[in-house]
Amino acid sequence: MNIVSYRPSPEEYSYTFGGRAAVGKLRPGTILEVFTEDCFAGRVRSVDDLPSQVCEFPYLNPVTGPFHVEGAEPGDTLALHFVSITPARDHAWSSTFPLFGALTGTHTTATLQPPLEERVWRYDLDLDRRVARYQARNGDFTVDLPMDPMHGTVGVAPAAGEARMTITPDAHGGNMDTTELRAGVTVYLGVNVEGGLFAVGDGHARQGEGEVCGTALECAMNTVVAVELIKGVPTPWPRLEDDDHLMSTGSARPLEDAYRISQHDLVTWASELTGLDTLDAYQLVSQAGQAPVGNVCDTNYTMVAKIAKRYLGGGDVYEGAHARLRRLAAGYTGR
Repeated sequence: MNIVSYRPSPEEYSYTFGGRAAVGKLRPGTILEVFTEDCFAGRVRSVDDLPSQVCEFPYLNPVTGPFHVEGAEPGDTLALHFVSITPARDHAWSSTFPLFGALTGTHTTATLQPPLEERVWRYDLDLDRRVARYQARNGDFTVDLPMDPMHGTVGVAPAAGEARMTITPDAHGGNMDTTELRAGVTVYLGVNVEGGLFAVGDGHARQGEGEVCGTALECAMNTVVAVELIKGVPTPWPRLEDDDHLMSTGSARPLEDAYRISQHDLVTWASELTGLDTLDAYQLVSQAGQAPVGNVCDTNYTMVAKIAKRYLGGGDVYEGAHARLRRLAAGYTGR
């Protein structure tokens, strides 16, 4: 088993997809162990550290990478299987922002009422019990929330030499913030440049669907990813697979278009997998599908279209990459 570990120094983080040289090369079949910093770049250390004061735009939402996958070329697909996602600290942070989030005016949704107050919450994480403690800032109310670690951001370099800020989700991946991207899931990303140049970051100890206030339980992560390459198979939008479901993503504004992109991709994918014509596949997805919300606060919004594999005949996709990577992950015991 080929295992590679990488822990970046602060100056080695990337804040774009594209426009950065690879930090290392990986062979397909590699197990990658990485540390990722939180979306505040580790600068929020108390509830008095307002992000607008301690963080520097555009140095938000750092990702670890990019990594060059040997043999990856445009028209191929990277398969990244998340073996484990573990909070690296015993706490996480969340905040509201004056002009960011789903329930406030923004620079593109200009309104006359004052911006929201900027406020920070600390969540203590009990890694043994796998719970996060919510504590109201104004009052004594507390409640334990189950942890569900995930990565909000994963992607590859976009096509045509473009560089995109890590906070923007699109066809290359990016800050999709879907709660479906947890351990045990394989994400498929279409390769646009030689090597693919994938990166990952924005760990969340948990997140509600939609990431309504603009942040989740933001925390540093120790993450293990199994890397595979599927040659000659393109992927138009990021797709996810777990043991029981296939999922398509779409990112755009308005939210309806993100929804349409994800549903269109799932319908056409279902048609390819089953041999159904487009309208028959459309009908099947309409009645059997789910639509988890990714985010409704970023520069683009993200929707997910999801369907149980059993409704599609249960066949393998991407040459059985998910099952193969699950077997590879089962043999990983750490170092």
